[in-house]
Amino acid sequence: MWGPSSVGVLGLLIGQLALGGTRVKDIASIEGVRENQLVGYGIVVGLNQTGDRRQTVFSSQTLTNLLQQMGVQVSPTSIRVNNTAAVMVTATLAPFAQPGTKLDVTVAAIGDASNLQGGLLLITNLKGVDGQPYAVAQGAVLTGGFVAGAMGTQRTTNHPTVGRVPNGATVERTPPSVAPKSEVRLQLHRSDFTTANRLTEAINASFRSPQPVAGSENSGLVRVSIPP
Repeated sequence: MWGPSSVGVLGLLIGQLALGGTRVKDIASIEGVRENQLVGYGIVVGLNQTGDRRQTVFSSQTLTNLLQQMGVQVSPTSIRVNNTAAVMVTATLAPFAQPGTKLDVTVAAIGDASNLQGGLLLITNLKGVDGQPYAVAQGAVLTGGFVAGAMGTQRTTNHPTVGRVPNGATVERTPPSVAPKSEVRLQLHRSDFTTANRLTEAINASFRSPQPVAGSENSGLVRVSIPP
């Protein structure tokens, strides 16, 4: 990712240039400025008898470890609760996200829980592909589906085993960044030699430099030298 010092160059190239009535940022993006996927393992509690059953061993082990951290000693073989569910938690970390920024998270059951409706996600570390934690998530789970019925009749709508926690994660660490050096590289969303050539011409015309500052390396990449 680019660091905050590249915002000026980003605004100049992406915000002001237009290519035949099309904004450059609609057809290209700066190399390194991208979103990062985060993932974590957590537990949802407070379910109404719809959590993992005894066949899901790791949810009981997770609950046991959590209780031990709080000073409660209990054996994972003797504990039996069905109001908890083991879940995977995912989030998307935007570029330039600063500590304290809020993120939406998605929660999905990985055991045999039947419904996450009304559950509470306990504090969960969200890690990047490098294994480092970048955010912490916790909050009430909202599901887009539900299970309803009585007297032996039951109806399921959408997917009650997947839910969201709006603004449920807080960024604790800034994502990795690469400081701009001598050039900016623009990646076309759809590779095309004609588009790359027109983008190059538009950038060179905007700078009006004696020497061309932009050049297309291939159909999907335009290199722009940073003028003094």
